[in-house]
Amino acid sequence: MQSPKNTEFDRSNWLQAPVNRASFQAVQNLFPTARIKRGQGPISSFELKTMDILSQTYNDTRMGNQSFAAMLERTYTDAFLVAQDGLLICEEYFNGMQSDSQHLLNSVSKSFLGMLVGILVADGRVDPEAKVTTYLPELADTAFASATVQTALDMTAAVDYSEDYDSPSDDFWAETSVLGWVAWQHGGEVPASLHDYLLGRKQASHAELEQFHYRTVLTNLLAFIVQRVTGKSPAVVMQERLWQPLGPEQDAAVVVDGKGFPYFGAGMNTCARDLLRFGEMLRLDGYFNGQQIVPADWVRRTLAGNAELRELFAASDYAGLFANGHYHNQVWADASAGTLMCIGIYGQTIYIDKAARLVVVKLSSHPQPANLSIFGATWSGLNALSQRLA
Repeated sequence: MQSPKNTEFDRSNWLQAPVNRASFQAVQNLFPTARIKRGQGPISSFELKTMDILSQTYNDTRMGNQSFAAMLERTYTDAFLVAQDGLLICEEYFNGMQSDSQHLLNSVSKSFLGMLVGILVADGRVDPEAKVTTYLPELADTAFASATVQTALDMTAAVDYSEDYDSPSDDFWAETSVLGWVAWQHGGEVPASLHDYLLGRKQASHAELEQFHYRTVLTNLLAFIVQRVTGKSPAVVMQERLWQPLGPEQDAAVVVDGKGFPYFGAGMNTCARDLLRFGEMLRLDGYFNGQQIVPADWVRRTLAGNAELRELFAASDYAGLFANGHYHNQVWADASAGTLMCIGIYGQTIYIDKAARLVVVKLSSHPQPANLSIFGATWSGLNALSQRLA
């Protein structure tokens, strides 16, 4: 695998292969970020129980018999960590990444925000069934007027917003233009902030709860609700209520817009070990580091989903990802298999198999944002690993 050392990149090419193999570990050198501080508390530890996983083989439906090492090679892996029963059994780094390296999470960031909203729901500060205009009345004349907090959490709200990563003029890339991630290609002036971008979304594409359609703008909407009900930046609330309780090794960081608002739709950066802590917390129904961080019921309901969510998922473009899948509270899940997944473009994954008592973190730098062949190879390998260790 190509090393990121001595690779030149800037804002004009940072998302392009092969320079993204380096840039995804250096986002904080490219864009302004907010720190999510680890604080002064002790670091939560993982007991080590090393196993030789990489040399083991399994049968891939496309590639035949291959080793886990070969799967990691062909899927552009930067970090690969496996924990079972809370024991760290595998920790491997590639492509110049190390245990203290920070890596862009892309949409894995969404799952952090979904769990933070669950904390505020338990506090009584957020009502999932309330309309978002209860908290953000300025959106009354936008496409979000009929949305509830829950339809935003589940990506079933009505706003017209395309998320086709292969199209440079897509709405997703337009929203990231606010952050300077890509060039603005939509005429007129670039919105000054993520909030201004929200205000500009006027059209609905369907009725509430009619479709599951994955849209990053809904995560950013939720972040503004967090700010409005707490009076604090969502980065600070994340720091106080979720990040520091995990007992992380390092600060996290999140990219911010021109007004300093954090982009939790895709902008978090963490080290792999701290991502494993978050995954282990989800496996344990929100309990980690000697405390209940996220309400257990919120995590359990995230996994359980409901028949309506599964029906909408089965009718969507994402139906092939999981046989009985759903999307709930900003997390992908398959209740029948007992699995939760946090997924980000270019190959970011937290895989949690509750039956196998397994958590896997895989950070990557795929050449394309959503190459289903590469993602499929990853998930085939993770499923095989889960069956092997169950």
